[in-house]
Amino acid sequence: MSPYSLNLAWVLLTAFLVMFMQLGFAMVETGFTRAKNAVHTMAMNLMVYAVGVVGYWLVGYGIAMGGVAGWPTLGPASVVHSELGVHLGGRFFGLVGASKFALVSVAHDPPSMAMFLFSAVFMDTSATISTGALAERWRFSAFMLYAVFMSTFLYPLFANWVWGGGWLSTLGTNFGLGHGHVDFAGSSVVHMTGGLTALAGVLVLGPRIGKFRKDGTIGMIQGHNLPMVVTGTIVLAFGWFGFNAGSTLAASDPRIAEIATNTAIASATGALTSLTYVWQRHRRPDVAMACNGMLGGLVAVTAPCAFVAPAAAALIGVIAGLLVGWTVGILERYTSIDDPVGAIAVHGACGTWGALALGVFADGSYGEGWNGVAGPVRGLLFGDPRQLVAQVIGVVTNAVTIFGLAYLFFRVVERAMGNRVLAEVESGGLDDLEMGSDAYPRD
Repeated sequence: MSPYSLNLAWVLLTAFLVMFMQLGFAMVETGFTRAKNAVHTMAMNLMVYAVGVVGYWLVGYGIAMGGVAGWPTLGPASVVHSELGVHLGGRFFGLVGASKFALVSVAHDPPSMAMFLFSAVFMDTSATISTGALAERWRFSAFMLYAVFMSTFLYPLFANWVWGGGWLSTLGTNFGLGHGHVDFAGSSVVHMTGGLTALAGVLVLGPRIGKFRKDGTIGMIQGHNLPMVVTGTIVLAFGWFGFNAGSTLAASDPRIAEIATNTAIASATGALTSLTYVWQRHRRPDVAMACNGMLGGLVAVTAPCAFVAPAAAALIGVIAGLLVGWTVGILERYTSIDDPVGAIAVHGACGTWGALALGVFADGSYGEGWNGVAGPVRGLLFGDPRQLVAQVIGVVTNAVTIFGLAYLFFRVVERAMGNRVLAEVESGGLDDLEMGSDAYPRD
């Protein structure tokens, strides 16, 4: 068997694992919401995949990866590619890919087929984050428009800048800023993008009825199935090994062992830290917060997992676990942001931290020649403060561009058709009045 065949099989297998994560998201989000909205929440998690894959196939993949000549671990570069950008001061700054739309030009190229599937399920992960944050009040028709927007434009744009040869990836070659913005498996590209898009949507839709009362108190709206949340979290943690280790794009890369170990350690320290934090504050263990702490640790380690030692991964998970607890409290108490599942804290805050953590803890043991820069990837603590600068630039770019474009999108939809169901639909339940079916028999 050729090494190309082995690596192709590896990428496809890990793509299957990432696709399986959609079940985990569906269970976590549905369990965190009320029984009267279970069908609606499940339906969004189903259809974000269906709409997303089609949108990404037709347009999104070309924008994200149209400028990539090929992937050396998967086979010789042999496909037409094109990146649109600008030349300034003798330097090229890539902005969007301009080939491979609908896979027409790469229809029989195995590396392109494998990378389409692998990157499509990454896009789907980013897109489904908002289905939890905006649950229990989002019009299904407005959600469908969002799925098109996310898969064809918003996610592919930032993916191109970091993974498709765009301008953030060339900060190293153009300006000497480390290896450019580095994100091994998606803390910023996937999770921060999804988290900040969700934040924009929540700001436009507003909180659920009864969440924030006129007397200033915060209503506790309990989810209906905590065992479903725990089960979904375990499914996600399992699929995450495909997410992170698969990003080597090579089964022949021995680094997959350390990547998988770092992934497990960060998830465990994230869960333990969140559980301990809430237990200390409220004198009771909160399993739901432990679940989100585990997911926060996974999100945070996703960018640096290949570049750091296990001890650093443990610390990254600890800080992520604390960030989840702090961010959830801050968003509710001080900004009146209603996120039923904690997605903004888990993916937005911890995704930001993960991208920055790489710029601090990357130890120079991996990443030789990354983004065309000689030498391995090193962070602040290992001699290259410029890598942290590149990480900060990427994070700020995501915060401004992705959040800004997402907020504009939700505002346009609000003016054109409205994002939110009617108050009587929300009160009666979206399953019956929006979807025409119930998840559970009524007494």
